[in-house]
Amino acid sequence: QVQLVGSGGGLVQAGGSLRLSCAASGSIFSINAMEWYRQAPGKQRDLVASITSDSSTHYAVSVKGRFTVSRDNAKSTVYLQMNSLKPEDTAVYYCFDPFYKYWGQGTQVTVSS
Repeated sequence: QVQLVGSGGGLVQAGGSLRLSCAASGSIFSINAMEWYRQAPGKQRDLVASITSDSSTHYAVSVKGRFTVSRDNAKSTVYLQMNSLKPEDTAVYYCFDPFYKYWGQGTQVTVSS
C-alpha cells in the first residue's frame, strides 16, 4: 500500500523560509513523478510544483523563483523548499503521486505579515 507522509509545515513571518518533505513508501518512488499542491481556505487545490523521475521541474507562476522542488530517490522523499514566503502562500500543502493517485495527509503553512 502506498503511503505519503508530509512534514515540515509551520508558522513563519513574511520573507522567511520553510522546507516541506514528503516521504513515500509502498511505491517504486524513483520512477514516479511527484507533485506538490496547496489549498487555502475556501479555495480549490492548486498545483504548486512538480518533478519528474529525471528531476525535470515545473512551477506555478505564483511561486516560480521562490520555491524549489527536489527529490532524493535513495530516501524516497520529495522536498519543497519555500523561500521569500508571502502571506498569500498560507495554505495546507499536499504531496501527490500522480501514478498511484495517492495524496499525502497535508501540512499547514502559515505566513504572517
